[in-house]
Amino acid sequence: MTADRLGAEGLRATMECFRDALALHRDVVNQLNVYPVPDGDTGTNMALTLETVAAEVSAAGDAMDEVCAAISHGSLMGARGNSGVILSQILRGMADSVAAAGYVDPPVLADALLKASAAADEAVSAPVEGTILTVLRDVATAAADAVAEGVDGLIQMVEACQRAGRASLDRTPELLPQLARANVVDAGGAGFLLLLDALATALDGRPLPDPPPVDPAAGVGATAAGADDAHGAAGDAGSTRYEVMFFLEADDDRIGEFRSAWGALGDSIVVVGGDGLWNCHIHSNDIGASIEAGIGVGRPFDIRVTDLFEQVEHVESLAESTAAAEIGGTVTTMAGEPVRTAVVAVSAGAGVRRIFESLGVRAVITGGQTMNPSTEHFVQAVEQLDADEIVLLPNNKNIVAVAEQVDGCTGATVRVVPTKGIAEGLAALMAYDPQAGADQNSSAMADAASEVATGEVTQAVRDTESELGPIAAGQWMGLDCRGLRAVAPSAAQAATGLLAEIIDDSHELVTVIVGADATSGDLEAVSAWLAEHHSALEMEVHEGRQPLYPFCFGVE
Repeated sequence: MTADRLGAEGLRATMECFRDALALHRDVVNQLNVYPVPDGDTGTNMALTLETVAAEVSAAGDAMDEVCAAISHGSLMGARGNSGVILSQILRGMADSVAAAGYVDPPVLADALLKASAAADEAVSAPVEGTILTVLRDVATAAADAVAEGVDGLIQMVEACQRAGRASLDRTPELLPQLARANVVDAGGAGFLLLLDALATALDGRPLPDPPPVDPAAGVGATAAGADDAHGAAGDAGSTRYEVMFFLEADDDRIGEFRSAWGALGDSIVVVGGDGLWNCHIHSNDIGASIEAGIGVGRPFDIRVTDLFEQVEHVESLAESTAAAEIGGTVTTMAGEPVRTAVVAVSAGAGVRRIFESLGVRAVITGGQTMNPSTEHFVQAVEQLDADEIVLLPNNKNIVAVAEQVDGCTGATVRVVPTKGIAEGLAALMAYDPQAGADQNSSAMADAASEVATGEVTQAVRDTESELGPIAAGQWMGLDCRGLRAVAPSAAQAATGLLAEIIDDSHELVTVIVGADATSGDLEAVSAWLAEHHSALEMEVHEGRQPLYPFCFGVE
């Protein structure tokens, strides 16, 4: 039965339906990302954000203010990536309006959407048209117009908003050249419109829309705009390479000062929150200064840093190639002789796990980019081991900060070697002494990891433009910590082009970690190139079986 007014239970159901819709459409939204590697995660970030919201709403009381408080808190604390942060501000803006009214009817929904639009615009340092902000604004305007015209009921108003939103989303390529070049609409806007679909489902029970088939002609945008999404809401992030996110405890009257400091450091700036707690997101080339700006006004915590050009792990593929029980923080421990210091490592790929085991690692946590293990997963691994001293190898930039929280959560002495990839982890293990203490091991292992130059090869999933020129879907790319280094028609050619950029006369060893998609011919071509151009170098090959990256290299 259609409801003319939505109460607390109806709003709770809307959030649950929104969670289900984002999960259903996650892959389609991911594919709209403006980034050529197969690691698009706008849909994943929005879906994970709503998982937290839905969990808090499910546990909330029956009163509307309790449900709205759960939406507000869950969206702030659960926000993932740029898209999740902006979505959290939308939901918080809407929740504030609905809580004040105590119900949702056409005027309240119109007011909620207008306030959400204003809040989202305010959160972004340099709003860009053709993004989720545009779609939200057009939907809010349509809602206000429907009320002014005397709309018959809430479901009729939602349907008017859906029509306006779809038309606005279809126009986003006209407003944002990257989208037009890529033949896609804005990913964040597409994810937001699922909220209206969820609201319609909660009102009259209609099914959620099925995701459209994936369009093989769809491309990504013109620059390496980041691993999250094109909507970025702060324009082209091609000149910045790190995504920095953290929660910030700070007085509200100091946030203007903080925004100004960040404005000089980068772009894609989103700062949302209030009442002393803020969720902060920036793309910047200066990680330290970005964090120090937060320290200058308050206390940053849960700091997460992602290299936007190093999307090494792809969790969606991992889910298809690995047993479901091994995904997302599963801890595998290995038996062995008693040691003074044990090592816990994060990895994706059965081959990498076996390599780690052979080098003395006692526990492996599955995970990687977009599916980072939590502090709880590390604590679980530590507590399953019988060693009093532990060294953690996070093997991913996004996991280092989480690993660094573990020492205060367990009775063991825990040290972190901040490895940013599998090749660094392997190099660190060359210096591991199981009978030495954690402090001695972490120092020696960190020194060993720092001596390694790393890179990887992956395939472009869409046509794009880059600092090296045009890239066609299906071409192969070689990336290192500086960004894109080689583009070629084959994985082997991209690999050798990358190695030509990172090898110099001081190097003696090339470690090759072979992925699940590498062929014997590719490996032979890499070996032959090294023999011809760097005959003095030793080549060490490991079968890593990692998905989507046929080659990962460590050069030392």
